[in-house]
Amino acid sequence: MSPESSRENPPHAVDAFIANVEDFDFDLTTEEVEDLNEAETTPSRVSYSTNDFDVEGLVSRLQRGDVVIPRFGDNRIGIETQGFQRGFVWNKKQMDRFIESLLLEFPIPSFFFVKQRDKKYLVLDGQQRLETLRAFYEGEYKFLDKDGTTSTEQFSLTNVAEIFQNLTYSKLSDAQRRTLDSTFLTSVIVTSDNSVESQENIYKIFERLNSGGTSLTAHEIRVALFSGEFISSLDKLNHFTPWRMLYGKPNPRLRDQELILRILAFYLNFETYVSPLKSFLNSFAGEYRSFDIDNPNLEIFAGVNQAATTFMRAAELLNEVVGKNALRRGTGGGVNSAQTEAIFVGLMRRLTVQQISPDEVKAKYDRILSMEKFLNSTETGTSAPGSVKMRFSTAIEEFKQQ
Repeated sequence: MSPESSRENPPHAVDAFIANVEDFDFDLTTEEVEDLNEAETTPSRVSYSTNDFDVEGLVSRLQRGDVVIPRFGDNRIGIETQGFQRGFVWNKKQMDRFIESLLLEFPIPSFFFVKQRDKKYLVLDGQQRLETLRAFYEGEYKFLDKDGTTSTEQFSLTNVAEIFQNLTYSKLSDAQRRTLDSTFLTSVIVTSDNSVESQENIYKIFERLNSGGTSLTAHEIRVALFSGEFISSLDKLNHFTPWRMLYGKPNPRLRDQELILRILAFYLNFETYVSPLKSFLNSFAGEYRSFDIDNPNLEIFAGVNQAATTFMRAAELLNEVVGKNALRRGTGGGVNSAQTEAIFVGLMRRLTVQQISPDEVKAKYDRILSMEKFLNSTETGTSAPGSVKMRFSTAIEEFKQQ
């Protein structure tokens, strides 16, 4: 059994700078806010250095691909980390005023880069400023029309002081061009050795940089920092037809993908769980980063490969006997992640030792959801160790019984 291994990539703007995006729902769930805000139990330090890049050189590096702005769905070779940005972009006024600030020689906040093993610089913070610079130097920017199509316009300054009105890069005076080209921008550079600890530290930096404005979820940051075969395998599992029938349409914030990660991680390691949840999942994603569901040949990946196969069998059974309400509290409600992961793990643990009939699955599912202690552990404080132990122990024990 295998999930869908190939599909048409969703549309995304890898090379386009899109302005005036207004249609995204960026709200976080209560659980996601708790996850992001929960303090680390073992904070650690990171090593970094600073460097100054002139604007012209920085744009040249960006155009050559030596400075990389990754996005979700961007599978370009050479990017070790993917998915920082989801199309969060400035509008034209913000773009104009940033260029004006440089021409006025105003101070600019530092950039944050991750220096990869291949010596490329991955942008941790400063994406919009860099994209604005590239667009201005190249002379055009892209934006979304009201009907959702992408259009291109000449990048001339309009939301600026009169002396800069209608200027493009090619129309700058020699003095203005030298001012812009020669402006030095301070950059903080974090070096990654690609270890789990290193990636976790970078995760914490980005999480703090992400505290203002539009917030990414913990999993969106995780996808960026722990990309590789394992994240791709999660994506393939996320397109497994019975799972899609249970969950519904794909979630634009990757909550469905994160739920699969939670199921696999708790299935293998719930007994050793310690909070915070985000670090628990980061550690799991880092440990199995090289796992490829289509080529699970390495012995060290036997456990997670078996977990993935069992997940698919459990999804088939739950879809067959309960349907889409299996992941929800009652009818018509949203997916309850804590309930879902516990039901899946309980059923998966049973399937690893003994088959179970569809009728028995339905009976045990109904019984678990009638237990007040289980319901309480799936409503609030769901990442607390006590709640985690309660709901998983309950589900595992119930599915174990004949």
